[in-house]
Amino acid sequence: MVGLAADWLTSAANTNMFTYEIAPVFVLLEYVTLRKMREMVGWPGGCGDGIFSPGGAISNMYAMLIARFKMFPEVKEKGMAAIPRLVAFTSEHSHFSVKKGAAALGIGTDSVILIRCDERGKMIPSDLERRIVEAKQKGFVPFLVSATAGTTVYGAFDPLIAIADICKKYKIWMHVDGAWGGGLLMSRKHKWKLNGVERANSVTWNPHKMMGVPLQCSALLVREEGLMQSCNQMHASYLFQQDKHYDLSYDTGDKALQCGRHVDVFKLWLMWRAKGTTGFEAQIDKCLELAEYLYNKIKNREGYEMVFDGKPQHTNVCFWYIPPSLRGVEDGEERTSRLMKVAPVIKARMMEYGTTMVSYQPLGDKVNFFRMVISNPAATHQDIDFLIDEIERLGQDL
Repeated sequence: MVGLAADWLTSAANTNMFTYEIAPVFVLLEYVTLRKMREMVGWPGGCGDGIFSPGGAISNMYAMLIARFKMFPEVKEKGMAAIPRLVAFTSEHSHFSVKKGAAALGIGTDSVILIRCDERGKMIPSDLERRIVEAKQKGFVPFLVSATAGTTVYGAFDPLIAIADICKKYKIWMHVDGAWGGGLLMSRKHKWKLNGVERANSVTWNPHKMMGVPLQCSALLVREEGLMQSCNQMHASYLFQQDKHYDLSYDTGDKALQCGRHVDVFKLWLMWRAKGTTGFEAQIDKCLELAEYLYNKIKNREGYEMVFDGKPQHTNVCFWYIPPSLRGVEDGEERTSRLMKVAPVIKARMMEYGTTMVSYQPLGDKVNFFRMVISNPAATHQDIDFLIDEIERLGQDL
């Protein structure tokens, strides 16, 4: 409700975020809120820079843009033809936006090298180092590693400390895509899953995901101050005059790719003031507790198989529902092809009845499985119980 009220107010004000004189209060709120977020990442005194962007995909693209500029500043004027062939590295379970950013920036999707993951969906550091060495031997220039804190499907957290060591060794920009898992920094119980994030050069964090801030609210945080400005500024004289009567660092528009920029910060700032860090912590802990409750209910229940062993790290609970007709069937081609069809049919029935909706997907050699993701702290144990009963009711005859 607080976020909704803030959204209403920003729509009523209907101002832009490019200069201090146009949106003085909102610019200052963005300044203090981003500094607080950088503090929570672990950068001393909240040092660095940042911006709110239109979603995690754009935040990740900003990181790629800035990392490229840091290594080859001449690319801004001369373009990709003036620099060597760049390569970036990310896990095979990472978000598709890393490849999308490479395509948009002219780096190319073939220049994004996918690193193998373990059975829990975490990047394998030894494979990362092997692929970096391999790329260098081919004459490519590694410029960015994008680690993931909370993968889309498994909710896995890459081993950030080991990845940071490799990035330091080979002098590569380390980005952490914490769009989904960044909210865990609010939780004293769960923030250890992001150990090593303080060593990153940039971090994506989407409060509109785990923290429940109304869309859109995505922050890119950058450890080095001034880099974002140098990378993106165009000195438009009709907006960013250098002889204004106030501190020009508050004219944030020239460090963004956008000109017009929506006020995304006020929802987060007002919710944070209302709930406090402990309020966000309570709702995040509740969602993780609900995910664990679901996992515990189905891990040994007849008709369910977990996609990976052990309790989930985030609120992603991945499982197959095995209808009675398939329970006696041996592993093989027939079972696999029949199981592939189960989740889509159950989901279609859920939506036709209008009772609930749970996503599904295949992954690698694994056929369609359910991925229950909990991000609403208003959900209850009764809701989880209902979900399990509903899956069984709708899948009994398959």
